[in-house]
Amino acid sequence: MKPRERLSTTERVRKAFVGKARDLKDENIFEKVTLVAILAWVGLGSDGLSSSCYGPEESYRALGIYHGMTIFIALAVVFTISIISSSYSQIIKLFPSGGGGYKVATKLLNPRLGMISGCALIVDYVLTIAISVASGVDAIFSNFPPVYQHYKLTVTVFFILLLLLVNLRGIKESVFSLMPIFIIFLLTHAFTIVYPIIFHTRDFINLVPNATREFHQASSNIGTFAVLIILARAYSMGAGTYTGIEAVSNSMVILKEPRVKTGIATMRLMAFSLGITVLGLLAAYSLFHLKHVPGKTMNANLLEAMTAGWYKWIGQPFVIITLLSEAALLFVGAQTGFLDGPRVISNMAQDNWFPRRFSVLSDRLVTQNGLVLMAVSSSFILLITGGDVTTLIVLYSINVFVTFSLSQAGMVRHWWQVKNNEKSWIPKLLINGLGFLMTMSILFTVVFIKFGEGGWLTILITSSLVYFVMMVRRHYDKAAMMISKLDLKMFRQVEGAMLGFERSHREAPDFNPEAHTACICVQDFNGVGIHTFLKIREDFERYKNFIFISVGMVDAGSFKGEAELQNLEEDVKYNLRKYEDLARAYGCFADSYYSIGTDIADEVKELSKKVVSQYNKVIFFIGNAIFASPNSLTRMLHSQTQLTLQNRLAHKGFVLVMIPIKLNPTD
Repeated sequence: MKPRERLSTTERVRKAFVGKARDLKDENIFEKVTLVAILAWVGLGSDGLSSSCYGPEESYRALGIYHGMTIFIALAVVFTISIISSSYSQIIKLFPSGGGGYKVATKLLNPRLGMISGCALIVDYVLTIAISVASGVDAIFSNFPPVYQHYKLTVTVFFILLLLLVNLRGIKESVFSLMPIFIIFLLTHAFTIVYPIIFHTRDFINLVPNATREFHQASSNIGTFAVLIILARAYSMGAGTYTGIEAVSNSMVILKEPRVKTGIATMRLMAFSLGITVLGLLAAYSLFHLKHVPGKTMNANLLEAMTAGWYKWIGQPFVIITLLSEAALLFVGAQTGFLDGPRVISNMAQDNWFPRRFSVLSDRLVTQNGLVLMAVSSSFILLITGGDVTTLIVLYSINVFVTFSLSQAGMVRHWWQVKNNEKSWIPKLLINGLGFLMTMSILFTVVFIKFGEGGWLTILITSSLVYFVMMVRRHYDKAAMMISKLDLKMFRQVEGAMLGFERSHREAPDFNPEAHTACICVQDFNGVGIHTFLKIREDFERYKNFIFISVGMVDAGSFKGEAELQNLEEDVKYNLRKYEDLARAYGCFADSYYSIGTDIADEVKELSKKVVSQYNKVIFFIGNAIFASPNSLTRMLHSQTQLTLQNRLAHKGFVLVMIPIKLNPTD
């Protein structure tokens, strides 16, 4: 019986908290990691629904003494939600494998505008996590005396780290664990919305007439333009309410097939629940004529006013349960940042805007590096803002409208370009056109109003990220140019030998047991691999047997379905056949081994054990492309796979020799 390999202490702890590795060979692997509409509504819709805990409050408070006009804001918000959700439903249909602001702007406008949209989304999702958890902690601390307020920041960071741990276990696991919270929130808030309407039916019916009367009175006192400015400011202060609507289009890859149908069903659930909740809460604020109380959320004030005449043993538990459900749902809302933020980063990494390691999946099939980055970044934002929700909302509601506006502009352009082939292009263009006008007007209003209040910081952070990703892309473009020159040089060098071998129809050489065996770790059939093979033949004449091993890297780009994994496997086998032909063309024995996985080092270690068990006198080799003038940026942007492999194989008693290949931009 084969002895089990002992795990290190770190690996045992990780397995206990995060879970054991998923098996990519499992036929039901995609069934286990994708979400049906209801679960997607919990995982993705919670961001939008949780924003009802702070978005309506900000709008209501911005009205100042003119609370009678709250219903105008509520109706405007519901209309905006319906337009934005309808326009994103069209994006879902056009981008069934995942659209989102980054891909839509990249494909329908241009890559640089897509990059700006992606950077805005990343900052927005970082702020989603920060503001959701901070608001949740605020709801919890609304139940405690002011003396405990200074503990809020510590508790907030703790909950972010807890959410990180939950998400490292996997998408479906994190959503399942948070579903009871979602259900409790829906039940308690449905009652909170319905109860005031039933017991204040006459006042509810008169909300619009009373608001109209107050509008005319205020206009006669301070002027119509001034009243419109107050309404516009209140409307824009609630802009955080719309964040999360785009989440479904970003995460199509995690939805169960048929993805478009699941995505649209999720979008409808999200839009309907958010619209009803916002309308109901704003109406309830107005019916009870609430005023802001320092240290308490507006929802806490509403619940206390609503239960004032109840028996204490009924009212107080209801208030506590409802506020705790709000806090918990806000934590669930932060889940959207953890689900979609790393996905946007991985998409940008695949296009060389971000370090490529951010597209790598962990053995739990999550983008682990992206998750950690989101947790660290949101914690940093909380520390520099002191966890103040009002400040975070100022930072929060700008970037999402950058993405909204670019996405709508891209869709408008698309419908105009396909108008000759699309029969129903006019209504589709009108929906996206109206969405563009609304989101652009909100963006300009929010920037104008909030720039001096802290909006400049959001613009600074996003601009800094844009500068960073442009540096990353410039480096990768330069590296790609040097690699392509090496590829061309090496292909030309071996072209004659390979063509001659094919035309001669010579039999493949047999394995030479007396000669040494070189096992080369390769990826694509490229200049690095060819150079490594030729260098071994030139410098080590005793090697007559060549084994090629390769790992098909399953990253966020390839983990989209069974077809993509099969294509990846076929690509790996094709490249290995090319290397075998190369070795045989030079009169050497050739064989190959491959595997598919998320960790190259682990897969190579397992493949190396197979090679050593089959062949004798084996030494492992790998090509290592190095830059003429390496710096901290190059070290950060390129994985140290070679060194990791060297360490892993050394622990097994195997020798890995690195063949340096110097890349020079002037070569």
